[in-house]
Amino acid sequence: MKIVVNTRLLQKNNLEGIGWFTYETFKRITTNHPEHQFYFLFDRPYSDEFIFSKNIIPLVYGPPARHPILYYIWFEWVVPKVLKKVEADLFITPDGYCSLSAKTPTLQVVHDINYAHYPQFIPFFARKYLEFYFPRFIRRASRIVTVSEFSKQDVISHYGYDASKIDVVYDGANEIYGPVSDEVIVATRKQYSDGKLYFFYVGSLHPRKNIVNLLKAFDKFRTVTNAEVKMIIAGKTYWWNNKMEKEYKKNIHKEDIIFTGRVDISTLKNLLASSLALTYVSLFEGFGIPIVEAMYSEVPVITSNTSSMPEVGGNAALYVDPFSVDSITDAMLKIYNDKNLRNNLIQNAKTRRKEFSWDKSTERLWKSIEKLLEK
Repeated sequence: MKIVVNTRLLQKNNLEGIGWFTYETFKRITTNHPEHQFYFLFDRPYSDEFIFSKNIIPLVYGPPARHPILYYIWFEWVVPKVLKKVEADLFITPDGYCSLSAKTPTLQVVHDINYAHYPQFIPFFARKYLEFYFPRFIRRASRIVTVSEFSKQDVISHYGYDASKIDVVYDGANEIYGPVSDEVIVATRKQYSDGKLYFFYVGSLHPRKNIVNLLKAFDKFRTVTNAEVKMIIAGKTYWWNNKMEKEYKKNIHKEDIIFTGRVDISTLKNLLASSLALTYVSLFEGFGIPIVEAMYSEVPVITSNTSSMPEVGGNAALYVDPFSVDSITDAMLKIYNDKNLRNNLIQNAKTRRKEFSWDKSTERLWKSIEKLLEK
């Protein structure tokens, strides 16, 4: 079979949630299934590291689709021509965007529909594009994969899509994540937090990630405890806005808030594994990969009681109301003061994390692909 995969988010040194999903699953799928021919469709020059096996043919067709107008051109004009040219049997689009013009059977991966819940956080033109096209993408898809049961039900309730045509394929965690030695913990803390304990956040600094309330909660935690604990925030500042800037500037303990920017995965592994806890209090997630990464790193997790996060965290996380600064602060206090709680969460995580691996994700995704290939 000839399978075309939308790989436009496979960008060297710039992988995020959807990019990692694409990377980890198709690295395994293409290697495990040499009987099929895969075409990786890029919208810009690619890195050879993403050509995982001999049965992959890379294709580069512009324009780079990073704006609603360019989305339309790429998905409605370019993609159909490529699918027709290679005589594709299946088109897989891991980033949720489809081609309405293409005639090829399509497997669409929907990570979340956050635009429908928090449209105020989406730039105007991108929001209008999603509001108009995404319901049509859903109707166009031959089959859909979601990364959580929550996202599956969200798709069903918003669009009325047939539940029997939706498969849940959980995300996993990169194999690099795991506990580190005491020596690494000491060295990491010395380098980044003056040797002090720290809470840790990793992800984009997007309004939906609730950075403002996280900063407020840390400030209150420090005021209540007067503890020499810092906050480290790792991630791109592309979405940094006036509300975040205002909250940061008025934060009494802003000198103890460290922004690392985007860091490489080996550094990220050490930062996460050396932290007091992951504080991932997002307003909305389709999955929340850092939760699983923290489980494998054997550090406690503080996360939100909304959307998919309780489904992922199970009994291995401490849950907060992300809209309540007091709730986040209270969780920080509990983690800081209660060693038994920290240990219990870590022990529970050792069992819970077994549900999430990229090998399992790949197996589930391939079963979904087979359902279309067999038709």
